[in-house]
Amino acid sequence: MLKLRTVRSRILLGTCLSLAAAPTAAIASEIVGTVSDATNTRALQSAELRIVELGRVVEAGRDGSFRFSDVPAGTYALEARYVGAEPRTQEVVVPATGSVTANIVLGTDGSILIVGQVANLASSLSRQRAADGVESVLTRDSIGQFPDQNVAESLRRLPGVNILNDQGEGRFVSVRGLDPELNAASINGTRVPAPESDVRSVALDVVAAELIESIEVKKSLTPDMDADTLGASIEIHTTSAFDRKKDLLSVKLEGSYNNYADALTPKGSLDFSTRVTDNFGIAGGISYYKRKFETDNIEAADWAVSDDGIAYAEEVQYRDYDVERERIGASLSLDFRAGDTTKLYARGIYNEFSDQEYRGDVTLIMDEQPVAAQSSDTSAFFTDADGRIEVRRRMKDRFEKQKIKSVTLGGETETGPWKMTYSGSWSEASERENGSVDPTRFRARFDGDGVDLNFDYADPRRPLFTVSGDTALFNDAAEYGFNELELTTLSASKDREWTARGDLSREFAMNNGTFTLQTGVKSRWRKKSYDLEAQVFDDYDGDYTLADVLGDQTYRIANLGPLPGQHAPTNFFNDNRDNFELNGIDTTINSNSSDYSVDEDILAAYLLGRWENDRVRIIGGVRMERTRNDIRAKLTQFVAEGDEYEGVELEEDTVFVTPNRFKRSCTDWLPSLTIRYEPAKDVVLRLAGYKSLVRPKLSNLAPRFDINEDREATFGNPNLKPYRAWNIDASAEWYFGKNSALSAGVFWKSVNNFIVEQRITTAGELYGVEYEELTTYINGDKGKIKGLEISYNQTFPFLPAPFDGLLLNANYTYTDAKGTVFNEGDIDDPRPIPLMAAAKHTFNVALGYEKGPVSLRAAGTYRDKYLDELGSTAEQDRYVDQHFQLDLSAKFRVTKGIRLFAEWVNVTDAPYFAYQNFAGAKRILQYEKYSWTAKFGVSASF
Repeated sequence: MLKLRTVRSRILLGTCLSLAAAPTAAIASEIVGTVSDATNTRALQSAELRIVELGRVVEAGRDGSFRFSDVPAGTYALEARYVGAEPRTQEVVVPATGSVTANIVLGTDGSILIVGQVANLASSLSRQRAADGVESVLTRDSIGQFPDQNVAESLRRLPGVNILNDQGEGRFVSVRGLDPELNAASINGTRVPAPESDVRSVALDVVAAELIESIEVKKSLTPDMDADTLGASIEIHTTSAFDRKKDLLSVKLEGSYNNYADALTPKGSLDFSTRVTDNFGIAGGISYYKRKFETDNIEAADWAVSDDGIAYAEEVQYRDYDVERERIGASLSLDFRAGDTTKLYARGIYNEFSDQEYRGDVTLIMDEQPVAAQSSDTSAFFTDADGRIEVRRRMKDRFEKQKIKSVTLGGETETGPWKMTYSGSWSEASERENGSVDPTRFRARFDGDGVDLNFDYADPRRPLFTVSGDTALFNDAAEYGFNELELTTLSASKDREWTARGDLSREFAMNNGTFTLQTGVKSRWRKKSYDLEAQVFDDYDGDYTLADVLGDQTYRIANLGPLPGQHAPTNFFNDNRDNFELNGIDTTINSNSSDYSVDEDILAAYLLGRWENDRVRIIGGVRMERTRNDIRAKLTQFVAEGDEYEGVELEEDTVFVTPNRFKRSCTDWLPSLTIRYEPAKDVVLRLAGYKSLVRPKLSNLAPRFDINEDREATFGNPNLKPYRAWNIDASAEWYFGKNSALSAGVFWKSVNNFIVEQRITTAGELYGVEYEELTTYINGDKGKIKGLEISYNQTFPFLPAPFDGLLLNANYTYTDAKGTVFNEGDIDDPRPIPLMAAAKHTFNVALGYEKGPVSLRAAGTYRDKYLDELGSTAEQDRYVDQHFQLDLSAKFRVTKGIRLFAEWVNVTDAPYFAYQNFAGAKRILQYEKYSWTAKFGVSASF
């Protein structure tokens, strides 16, 4: 494999050298220049430049620069347009040879702002308007502000974009209501690997907001883009010294208060941008954030119906979370103009995310059915006179740290009609946990002891329990003896990727337009691995009960009774470690069944043609992506005493660990065609058709086979095929007024081989091992995704004061995503399902006000219910309920450079609720409540 990678590296190096040696024909004549705002503070990226007489157009780069090559000698009208500013036309005289410089300033009439919500809106709409395909953009203003204090909260305001929360905080990005796993993310053009061991999608909250300049959400693809997405390609860009015309130093100090945690925690950041010389600049920043919060949680499992028709959960768990979270981020960008034709850059980013989580919980497990005479339609009564009631009380003490690091080196060279871009990058994501006591469990079993439990299901989201009979016994900490402790000595996930890329294009100036021929090659070498070493201790030489490690609870939903302290079980274990007895069987299973390593090498090449004038832009071509996987894991099999293994009867319980390895490869040809048409000055129509794919999660490919003493097996599937889809996007955009736009679009996707997790309850055999029940991952049959997207953005300067400072952003997305699976693998028993994590309705509404020193914003976001996990039957499918959240923010400018701000997050105290549609009603699987968070502080820019 190393030899193959070396050969590929040499091929790519040779390609880049060949591109660098491309013809540098004498330049006939050209127009070059920059576009900036009236204060000469900010470069206006995506401003559109048009030579009126020739019908030729170009788009300004992120540094505001533009170039027209092969321009015949003559006098021309050069027009510049940018959303929120009046168009400007200036005369340019082009000589027979050489170049002429035309620097353009927009907004001289004060119509364009560089600070605040209006500036964010103008920049975002300009980049959306200039884009090739369907795209939404989130940008900072010239002093580094997003519309909200949290990037996740800002990003969910974009059309078709929503955020999936984790413990009350936005983490994963959903586009058009689809599963976050169907998106791809990059930082500065480099694909971002995922820290977690079991996902491809990247949690947005790992990346500090203050380090990001803009985020582009590209919903349609062209041949020069990586094709691994069905939702969107999310492209994150960090700051560059040439984004602004003037130097920037920005400092922000913030406090964060969570109502549940009743704690005030700090946040601070500093970012800067400076041009050391006219041709060399440095930009970067650092960020620190500590957050304390609490979560009240209820989880239920194994719903059943008694012989008397009473629906009940056999297991109910009440969890009390206390979490302290820290984020540290840093970025650095170096930009160098190595001459009139070449720009070089080096960009790096580092993000560290750590969690200290304490989770105290009580688990109630019922061995028999509820008593009919004392139960009802909304309750279930259990008595230990009929059967055992088991109560577990646990404390989880877990510390984990995630890191994302990325370095990108690259540049571009333009010589006349030739343009070359080239880059190399390295990125790494990791998650590490070592030394966590996860968890310590104490247990009591009440059987004929006079303990009774009643569950009240009147509120289906929050089932409450009451204890009757011998309540003193139930609440006696000394009754709960030590049962089990799991020590995570190491949990290490690592995801690394190297990338090399080169692109070459040749522009041909033609009558009334320009034709560009472009080709490129890209290679990615990825390796993802996971290593778990976990020791299980299930006995103690001596007397050890819950009474020895009692603590307090902060749970608000119910009184849980005695719980372990947050630190006490860990301290007791460390002080008395020699008295704990190791369970060798469980330790061997835990330390082998999850391990895997997967190599994923992708070689891509493309060819495209691009025709463009001031009315029409057509991009067509084909992309090839070849994927190779080398997959390694382990078959971990428990064989009980007296059973046979390979024909030999065993004298004791034994765990057998057998390494697995699979290799696979596939090649995909991915054509695409994109048409952008402007029938009128402020109207843009787009139509895109393309083929794309999404590769399976690397963890799902790993042939990890774990089978326990009950012959319940879990198996990865190295034969999973990637999602493959044909896609059509069509949209119409109307840019009316200043900083105002109305857009509508439709999308359609035909998906083959979508992937679901499936539980098979009929016995069978796999790789020579018999099982009673199997959980694995399979490809579904075919899926269809279709939908509608509408967005409306407007400022209201025409209203009478003080209402002329109002802004409105609203968008709605309808997604109909359906597929077919076969129940327990039986092709004669198809079952239609909504695709995983696909929400039918999403909408976002933000009402802002900005005038003088005051900036206000109220933003609401809604996401419909979605299928989260697939059960063996429709009644066992797991759904996540609808979610609506309201956030408020305010800013006040004290002086030109100093601003006070405040934000109230989750004003509506929206909870998380997951359920099954079982026995004619919603049955709780998980409920979480977080309360609200307030943020406030001061920012200063110089």
